Amino acid sequence: MLKDLHTVLPAADLARARTFYHDTLDLDPAEEVAGTLVYRPTPTSFFEIYETENAGTAKNTQMGWLTDDLDAEMARLRERGVVFEDFEIPGMATANGVVTMDDGKAAWFRDSEGNFLYIMQRT
Repeated sequence: MLKDLHTVLPAADLARARTFYHDTLDLDPAEEVAGTLVYRPTPTSFFEIYETENAGTAKNTQMGWLTDDLDAEMARLRERGVVFEDFEIPGMATANGVVTMDDGKAAWFRDSEGNFLYIMQRT
């Protein structure tokens, strides 16, 4: 039976990724195993970042976080240099980097390695 879930993200430069996640998102790896950074942002979730030449090639959302206050989180991240994506696809368009949906609102951005990440506030 499938149980726990975690995300694995690629990085072209592991040191650069470590700096981005520390300086921008206030996250530090809980451990480093065989050249892979392992982050544990909550007791029940974790993600890994490993070095590969394939980093930055995905065009889809790769990881996301929930927040209680999207506007405040976006303001904090913008102060740290994060640029939120503006896009329009069928059924979804951003306004000032935010998509409003029936179940909440969300904003997408890229990390230092080109990974497509999002934050979401549920209604």
